[in-house]
Amino acid sequence: MKKSRIIVLFRNDFRLHDNPALYEASRTGEIIPVYIHESTNHTKSMGGAQKWWLHQCLLSFQTSLENMNGRLYLFNGNAEVLLPEIIETTEADAVYWNRCYDPKTYRRDLKIAALLIEENIQIKSFEGRLLRPPWEVVKEEKVPYRVFSAFYKAFLKEEVPKPFPALKESVFAETDLKGETISSLGLLPKMNWTKTMEETWMPGENHAIEQFKDFCETKLARYHEARDIPFPEGFSVMSPYLALGIMSVRSMYHYLKNNPHSSAYIRQLIWRDYAYQLLFHFPDLHGISLDERFTSFEWRIDEADFDAWKHGRTGFPIVDAGMRELWATGYLPNRVRMIAASFLVKDLLIPWQKGEEWFWDTLIDADIANNSMGWQWVAGTGIDPAPYFRIFNPVLQSEKFDKDGRYIKKWVPELKSLPAKYIHDPSKAPDHVLQEAGIELGTDYPFPIVDHKAARKRALEHYGQIKKG
Repeated sequence: MKKSRIIVLFRNDFRLHDNPALYEASRTGEIIPVYIHESTNHTKSMGGAQKWWLHQCLLSFQTSLENMNGRLYLFNGNAEVLLPEIIETTEADAVYWNRCYDPKTYRRDLKIAALLIEENIQIKSFEGRLLRPPWEVVKEEKVPYRVFSAFYKAFLKEEVPKPFPALKESVFAETDLKGETISSLGLLPKMNWTKTMEETWMPGENHAIEQFKDFCETKLARYHEARDIPFPEGFSVMSPYLALGIMSVRSMYHYLKNNPHSSAYIRQLIWRDYAYQLLFHFPDLHGISLDERFTSFEWRIDEADFDAWKHGRTGFPIVDAGMRELWATGYLPNRVRMIAASFLVKDLLIPWQKGEEWFWDTLIDADIANNSMGWQWVAGTGIDPAPYFRIFNPVLQSEKFDKDGRYIKKWVPELKSLPAKYIHDPSKAPDHVLQEAGIELGTDYPFPIVDHKAARKRALEHYGQIKKG
């Protein structure tokens, strides 16, 4: 009996472990692994930093398949156009994929599935992105939860499916497909600004698994209190691997669930599912304030302030350290993300969408659901927002979470000679202290671009008008 020839369409699931589409296809037929890079067909085109990360991860995944005598066929273009052509060339009779939930891609997948089914092509989709699909943990009326605490409580009553076994061997179909090379996809920047990222990140599924296990053995027990300290000693740094599906979130969950120290970390994994639930039910989450009252909010458009924020020249060291780390490494610790985001939307009153766009372009762990919900949460414009009066004081946050200025000294080296007493707010340092440290404010390091106390008052006035309707 002739075996089925199955195209496995990869999209942010570049792994052999717990890959439902790949595993099921391997069990039932000869597989044809395909990746189509759609640079303009998604809700948001992939940002520059994540393109670099994708290039590295494709190289690693290609090697994994080659070790099983397989090959990942690469294409650049529109899946609606290319997939029927690939099916014709390969004489495939089925297409399997793990579902994507960014709104445009999800709708497009439904359209492709309907067209191919009409052509007698079997279509199977699987959950390979989340702990549970975004339509499962909902209220009895099938409407989404609007508050995380309620979603979290409901989620804990549900079972998370066990992960699929890691694929160790498979039968790959012989085809006349040509495809492209990874280099020809054009993922690498034309200007080389990725040196620090290359030194910081190690791609690949095996490395991701090893890193996660090391985190569980050496850091998980103190994760609850250490995750806010802006150094990687206290957190897992798994988000880049989750963003491109190099690591399975279900595998992480089941590895953790019987560990007595895991509740705080599992809560973060469930928070990720919550973000996707909101994105699925509110597909404008990535660009429009979900609280409709904010359509008339008086945001400021100040490109000079925005540029100072982007490039770490605000005069607030913890903010500047974070934004410089982001540019250099493509990553930001979660606490620093919140401080930097709050500063942009509350102190500067610049629209959250501009900050979201910058993070999208510069984060290697850019994730449409997490990024969008995080910004709306900080801005107070979402369904389950932070209270509008929660405005982070960047100096107090710095003193609390970077007490000795270690993080600041690494990323704002011009301040490294300042005593810890003044490193969180150099503008308060006496002249003789600045002179001894070799710092001239306004030349070596900027004066604060706003007065936080006045900016906080201004933000409360603006938000107060919205809250009063």
